[in-house]
Amino acid sequence: MLTFEQKQAVIESFTELTRKEISLKRLNYHYMDSLYEKTVVVEKLHPNGNGFVFVGDLLRYEHVANEKGLVNIRDFDEQQLREIIEDSIQYLSEEVEEQEPIREIWHSREGAQLQLAFEQRSWNVYHGENLEEAFGTYDAAKEYLLEEGFRTKK
Repeated sequence: MLTFEQKQAVIESFTELTRKEISLKRLNYHYMDSLYEKTVVVEKLHPNGNGFVFVGDLLRYEHVANEKGLVNIRDFDEQQLREIIEDSIQYLSEEVEEQEPIREIWHSREGAQLQLAFEQRSWNVYHGENLEEAFGTYDAAKEYLLEEGFRTKK
């Protein structure tokens, strides 16, 4: 685990972030060039080493992010901290392109049907109107569907 000072040094190596002191000796770091209303990348960095990084709805962090899209960085090493900050800045820098959703219908031998759709950065598997699973890549979604016995008809 990095100390507060070590985390602060890593965070401040990102020159695009602006430091703001908040209560209880905690620090926030803002990305002022954010394309969104949200600008805080590092939130509530505390002298005890606790703090959070905003990752929004990035699927890579879906199992560790809380409902606000924040990941606790208390036990992160330098590489993990750099990586998550880079991901956060990229997330806040990318405009989500409005495009026609990509949709595929997958069938099982028993006649069941699932729909695979690319929507807002993720590949979603639907059974009817119900979301069954979400994946960060097409390959991960395809692997899941194949393992479950589904195939596309081409």
